Amino acid sequence: MSAKLWGGRFQSGLDPDAAKFSISLDFDKVLYPYDIKLNIAHSRALQKVGVLSAEEYALLHEGLTQLRIDMDADLDGLLENDEDIHSAIERILTERLGDLGKKMHAGKSRNDQIITDVRMLLKDEIVEIRGAIRDLIRSLVTSAESHIEWLFPGLTHFQPGQPVLLSHHLMAYVDQLMRDDLRFEAVYQETDVCPLGSGAMAGNTYGLDRDMVAAELGFSRITTNSMDGVSDRDFMLSFCSAAAICSTHLSRLAEEMVLWSSPLVGFVKIGDAFTTGSSIMPQKKNPDIAELIRGKTGRVTGNLVNLLQLIKALPLTYNRDLQEDKPALFDTIDTVKTSLRCFAKMIPTLTFQRDAIDRALQTGYITATELADYLVRKGVPFREAHEITGKIVLHAETHGVQLTEIGLNELQNFHSDISEDIYKVLSVADSIEAKNGVGGTATIQVQSQIKRVQEIFGW
Repeated sequence: MSAKLWGGRFQSGLDPDAAKFSISLDFDKVLYPYDIKLNIAHSRALQKVGVLSAEEYALLHEGLTQLRIDMDADLDGLLENDEDIHSAIERILTERLGDLGKKMHAGKSRNDQIITDVRMLLKDEIVEIRGAIRDLIRSLVTSAESHIEWLFPGLTHFQPGQPVLLSHHLMAYVDQLMRDDLRFEAVYQETDVCPLGSGAMAGNTYGLDRDMVAAELGFSRITTNSMDGVSDRDFMLSFCSAAAICSTHLSRLAEEMVLWSSPLVGFVKIGDAFTTGSSIMPQKKNPDIAELIRGKTGRVTGNLVNLLQLIKALPLTYNRDLQEDKPALFDTIDTVKTSLRCFAKMIPTLTFQRDAIDRALQTGYITATELADYLVRKGVPFREAHEITGKIVLHAETHGVQLTEIGLNELQNFHSDISEDIYKVLSVADSIEAKNGVGGTATIQVQSQIKRVQEIFGW
């Protein structure tokens, strides 16, 4: 085990199993670019208050800059059995620069150092995730435009409900993803706070220019309480919550891809790049990527619960339990980002099957609600109109016909005010175009939804 940063008051080292148990390098090594950047900014602050000379700062800056190049080229080759990435960087720098490497840690603790690193990483990852969300939104909007007037069965309880446009259905997910984008934007603002300078918990005695350091590290502001600064994980909870909600939206869309692509439904075919075969059944084309996105949602949600349980009973300030926050956070980042990217690429491979969709529109008496609304407009109270319509549906079901195939005389037996114009009302296409209020499924309304999104993103 490499030399510890804390061993002075100990007479013996950690038990080997305890040492192995406590090492975090395997997962926190991804923070090395941020930790190096942090050390450069902190060294500059130390030079400003006279702890480092200008020459010492220049040597540290040069050494850290070269270390970043070397770690970019061969990170694992430079690491040993270090406790964490902070220890590794300080060890290597001390090996290269001698005692000067040991001066770099003055005025900071691993407590404020690690959380600053994580905040910097998370800010960058949120930018990438928001980009991936927008890529998926764009794929859905493009598909909606391509199918702008396709009729489609709208479902409730996975039963035929009312007809809608396929484009309207796709744009519903766009609205969900736009809320996700706003949530991640809010998380970015919450994360954009620099705790460096908080020390272990009580601040530092060097008079470091925290605002200067924060600006150099790309933060818009600094924390205002050192105890909260080192122990706050709310921004991680907010991120994992936003990620869990986003993953849930992806899971719902994935579920529809799985259902729609089954030959039993046949609404869509997913491109080969996002499906796999069976090792025993040669006819199979499985929607595995959609299924994996759906499955990984539980993992993302579990990470949120993991963090909540991790933090729920911790007293102020830093506790070693918090080492376990990063595996959950990093896994959530990777899972959500990959799921979004896969989905954004999958959508353009979809081939919707008009014949199967049209057949589905002829099942389940999907314009029955329009018939009830028609009677309401004739002055019939809605509850009575609902009952009359139910009886007409039962009649159609008993005789094995569609509502549009029932003769006018038969319909008038159920209510005398029904007239020839009922057949236009029962038309799937006409019933869709009748939903012309804001947010409705009429073509002009869906076109308006698409235009609104395109204007928001400048497409």
